[in-house]
Amino acid sequence: MNPFVKYVGLATFTAALGGLLFGFDMAVISGALLFVKDQFQLTDAVQGWFVSSALVGCIAGVAVSGVLSDRLGRKKMLAAAAVLFLLSAAGSALSPGFTVLVLARIAGGVGVGIASIVAPLYISEIAPAHIRGRLVTLYQLAITAGILLAYLTNAAVLQYAQQAPAANLLVAEPWRAMIGIGGIPSLLFIICIAFIPESPRWLLQTGRTAEGMAILQKMNGNIDVPASPAAASRGAFRELFSPALRKPMLIGILLPLFSQFSGINAVIYYGPRILNEAGINISNALLSQTIFGIANFVFTLIAIWKVDSMGRRPLYMVGSLGAAASLIFAGYCMHTGATGNLALVVAIILFLACFAFSLGPLKFVIASEIYPTHIRGQAMAVSLMTMWVADSIVGQLTPVLLGKFGGAATFWFFACCCLLAFWTVLRMVPETKGRSLEAMDDVFKAH
Repeated sequence: MNPFVKYVGLATFTAALGGLLFGFDMAVISGALLFVKDQFQLTDAVQGWFVSSALVGCIAGVAVSGVLSDRLGRKKMLAAAAVLFLLSAAGSALSPGFTVLVLARIAGGVGVGIASIVAPLYISEIAPAHIRGRLVTLYQLAITAGILLAYLTNAAVLQYAQQAPAANLLVAEPWRAMIGIGGIPSLLFIICIAFIPESPRWLLQTGRTAEGMAILQKMNGNIDVPASPAAASRGAFRELFSPALRKPMLIGILLPLFSQFSGINAVIYYGPRILNEAGINISNALLSQTIFGIANFVFTLIAIWKVDSMGRRPLYMVGSLGAAASLIFAGYCMHTGATGNLALVVAIILFLACFAFSLGPLKFVIASEIYPTHIRGQAMAVSLMTMWVADSIVGQLTPVLLGKFGGAATFWFFACCCLLAFWTVLRMVPETKGRSLEAMDDVFKAH
């Protein structure tokens, strides 16, 4: 086998499995929730706790994985995430009661939090500079694939449950199979991790120079290998707020913030409600939601295609402007009542297309590139913590905006956030395509 395919290809595929499980774990609950609610007679408050318990785990995973990935290595943390995903799937499917089910969801959330940092970080550190953006974007593609997988397997389980004999457990408790299916990719994730190397740049930073250089040579040939690697001291958390890292940290906080406030989660979480209130019946609204998921997956391929040739800045600016324009048009459709001809659905699909090749994947690409290696894990933790906190805020804010101001004003608010994202990248973010991770300090100085 070609050494590049063997090392870079397998390593990227393995880390991307973390993204697939990330997307699956967060989306599968949409199909399972109704059955869990009915079986355990959940109140609204307890139902909210069941849904948000995974987010609690995410925040915990993000909080610890930055420091631990810098101390223990990227591979060990990927393995920890894989084990947590498996325990969550098995624990949920076999849970004897609601308490164990919630604990299993929290464990899965911790796995999501770890994977959301370490997987793109690992890919960026093993990838040759000329295709680094493309490979990191595969992680975002895997997240969208995981979301689609959850939708499709939920539908398949429901269809089977409707045709199964009445005594079949799937008829009474289909949620067990819905969540438990996640154990299959989790096992594959664990197996693949056994065959991938540690991040070579982490090895160099911890003084294992010969081992790190050997892996870099196998993965990159003579490209992207530092001329004189040397171990660096592990970064203290306070270093993140030093003047030298002020601009990278601000970028790493703002891009995940804008990604969540672009309106993407409002569409994912509340898409059926938005469309139903616009006059589209609920069955068609659910079909439209599936189409939204497909669009999000397909248009992420544009980012994979263009991120290393067109560059991060142009792709992000085109996408953020397109997202803003689409949301403005969607708001106009709702404001004027022009929704019966599917104009609203088209507007949202256009928004998803623009998001999928810009605000969605590029936050991971840029954040994984702009920090020094010895502190990259901790810096990524701050960036991803921002993303999860913003995710929680948007989840709480969207129904308030919809209830008090309506769908049109809600879309226009998110359009303004997209315009702010465009301005931020225009003014602050340097182009990083084709540059080695070791050269990022010079990129910022030049910018």
